[in-house]
Amino acid sequence: MIMLRVDNLKVSFGELNIVNGVSFSVEPGQWMMIVGPNGAGKSTIVNAISQGTAYTGDVFLEGKNVKTLPAKELAKALGVLSQSHQVSYSFCVDEVVRLGRYAYAPSVFSVKKGSDDDIIDKALKDTGLYDIRGQSVLTLSGGELQRTFLAQLFAQDPRLLILDEPTNHLDLVYQKQVFALIQKWIKDTGRCVLSVVHDLSLAKAYGTHAVLLDHGKVFASGKIDEVLTKDNLGAVYQMDVYGWMRDMYSAWQEEK
Repeated sequence: MIMLRVDNLKVSFGELNIVNGVSFSVEPGQWMMIVGPNGAGKSTIVNAISQGTAYTGDVFLEGKNVKTLPAKELAKALGVLSQSHQVSYSFCVDEVVRLGRYAYAPSVFSVKKGSDDDIIDKALKDTGLYDIRGQSVLTLSGGELQRTFLAQLFAQDPRLLILDEPTNHLDLVYQKQVFALIQKWIKDTGRCVLSVVHDLSLAKAYGTHAVLLDHGKVFASGKIDEVLTKDNLGAVYQMDVYGWMRDMYSAWQEEK
């Protein structure tokens, strides 16, 4: 079963082609990493899929064209986590997470109780936020805030989760926390994730599949180890990525 299918996706700004004929698909249980140099079109692709950017071509979610889906149906199927959040309101953690259930409410002014509370409690516990659920989001660290919005998505319960550099500005410990939580979510739900990442180490460590972009086009796609090869990365990044990684990590070998 294909959860997401992208066919001949094109995005242009004036005469500048940012994304040019990109096609790929994502199936349940997969974590698809979109990788490539700066300016390759990574974030533009996920913005188009989530209907934040105009495009030509087709995006199908569970066989349905995304452009035809009502907003509530799209929210139930697709969740998006961006790399940063600007908050200027004093909502508590629980209130922010609870917003993830609005797609399931009978109206915009009402929220269901009962099963919704159970789902919200689970999202808070899964992300380690249950004990600070009453704390204002204005007092949270960057990692806690990102986990709050991740918990909101878990409460939203989408079939596909889209991540746009979700840990780009976070310390290493928070990067590990967020990626481990997402990996567990895939394992527990059998659903799928599409991520934009700059860090190839994270892509290789957590991804099952990848799309490697070069100047807005797909250079390679498929299983992670078949895409992130020495030859493919060398051609796209114009450097010996494997050699660079080995040199970098050799500095962290254990002392004898």
